[in-house]
Amino acid sequence: MLSLPGNEAVRVVPQAAAWKGGRVRALGAGDPDRIGPYLLRARLGGGGMGTVYLGTSPGGRPVAVKVVHPELADDPGFIQRFRLEVELARRVQGFCTAPVVDADPDGPRPWLATLYVAGPSLLQAVKECGPLPIATGWILAAGLAEALVAIHSSGIVHRDLKPANVLLPADGPRVIDFGIARALEGTMLTRTGLVIGSPGYMAPEHIRGGPTGPAADVFSYGATL
Repeated sequence: MLSLPGNEAVRVVPQAAAWKGGRVRALGAGDPDRIGPYLLRARLGGGGMGTVYLGTSPGGRPVAVKVVHPELADDPGFIQRFRLEVELARRVQGFCTAPVVDADPDGPRPWLATLYVAGPSLLQAVKECGPLPIATGWILAAGLAEALVAIHSSGIVHRDLKPANVLLPADGPRVIDFGIARALEGTMLTRTGLVIGSPGYMAPEHIRGGPTGPAADVFSYGATL
């Protein structure tokens, strides 16, 4: 069951195993078993920046630990962007995101730990269970709008809002992955002419490599819905 704001419970996935069992994988031979103070239990996923693991704190609390790929750890430009990601993610705290609990952007293998959010992504839910009912879609729309207000109020443009970056825990949608976020004051660390994002959800000005502000996130919000 997925509970979203409005005291309404809507069935999105038949049971947790429908998504969890298919997405959490055992650690492989090349995976670390510990990062910082966190014991790594399983692999949650990965992308161009790094791999995300399910870990536990020394006190046993579950966390999601993003570990940068080794080849990127030696790239000063990338580390500068990753350091900014940590800083920006720490600005946005609360129930609309996965709060940052720890990070080491300057270690041999830079990493970022957030609170573990137990729920499928919107992408997984739709792929495995089909389109959401209209009533659920309206509740999701309200929750994502609330998240964007919090993100923009913190001075951040997400720049990669898409179904894969929306998690659906029992207490409402969470927006994650500020990997290509940019502060509203205009910090730009990518090379001139390099456009980073997910084309199917990017605003026209973002695709053209022009300045992107909160309106670009609103475009991505509409595309996501």
